[in-house]
Amino acid sequence: MMRLERRHESSRAALVLAPIGAVVFTLLVSALLVRWAGAPVGRTYALLLQGGFGSVFAWSETLTRAIPLILTGLAATVAFKARLFNIGAEGQLFAGALAAVAVGGMHGGTGFELSPWLLFPLMMLAAAVAGALMLLGPALMKNKLGVDEVVTTLLINFIVLLGVSALLDGPMKDPTAMGWPQSVSLQSDLELGKLIAQTRVHTGLLWAVSLAVIVWAIFKYTVLGFDIRALGANARAAAFAGVPVTRTVVMVALLSGALAGLAGAIEVAGRTSYVTLDMSPGYGYTGIVIAMLAGLHPLGVIAAGVFVAGVLVGADTMSRAVGVPTYIADVIVAASLIAVLVATLLTQYRVRVTK
Repeated sequence: MMRLERRHESSRAALVLAPIGAVVFTLLVSALLVRWAGAPVGRTYALLLQGGFGSVFAWSETLTRAIPLILTGLAATVAFKARLFNIGAEGQLFAGALAAVAVGGMHGGTGFELSPWLLFPLMMLAAAVAGALMLLGPALMKNKLGVDEVVTTLLINFIVLLGVSALLDGPMKDPTAMGWPQSVSLQSDLELGKLIAQTRVHTGLLWAVSLAVIVWAIFKYTVLGFDIRALGANARAAAFAGVPVTRTVVMVALLSGALAGLAGAIEVAGRTSYVTLDMSPGYGYTGIVIAMLAGLHPLGVIAAGVFVAGVLVGADTMSRAVGVPTYIADVIVAASLIAVLVATLLTQYRVRVTK
């Protein structure tokens, strides 16, 4: 008979090796699928790496894709650290994108005639507030009424996407888009500059990395960070020790939602210039995988975001060369999540075999 027995202490080495081992295990499992598709495993993985990291162009596309992934990964990290399971980053991202266009868009052909130095911070603030409000309600319902936040945040995703669809076919629709459901464009003065010339990499990467460092500093050096960690470890014990539970939950919800909202604003300002329903191929959900791969460490989110982005970008090159469907990248990402959850469980518990 097997049973799980909690470890008294998890070693640092185990915590570091757990996500690495999960990725290796995932690649081995995915290799079976590649062989099933009739493609050579070594060449398939070589093409995957080459497509994501093998040239300046590949790196530029990977870093561009990594920007929203890092931000949604940070959103999940902040929430999950406090055991607030935010599954709604996708809706919060779209809410932030819509808020950004609402403030900085070319409404009536011109938009708000304010200085870009004033309008840009207002646009980012509006995006952060929109994302934060999307999570504040579910967080308070969990704290006060015991409502499962997984259900409420997931449902809000669908509500937001339906709202976005209605707005893009209604009041926010671009009259020059020839019937295509998209919002008006952002004012050109509000778009983010290119970080590398003749590529799509924009200064949103600096935003993402800076925010990761800020979140790490909050966790490590502030009272709020201590309260978040305490709440995540044991909510009852934290309350007994004097941690203001409700205030901490509110702060976590505002910070997590704001990060996801900023992901939407930065994606609009740096890449698309307008909102469409397909501007996010599931960045909010992939952010959960990234947070778990990073072990809920803000700086680890940067590396995990670049890795996942590289897999997703490299899958296109691999598919064209060997005929393996690009869905293998989705399998790798999803299997990574399952593997890292199991690996994390094994760092906290040991398996005991009893007679």
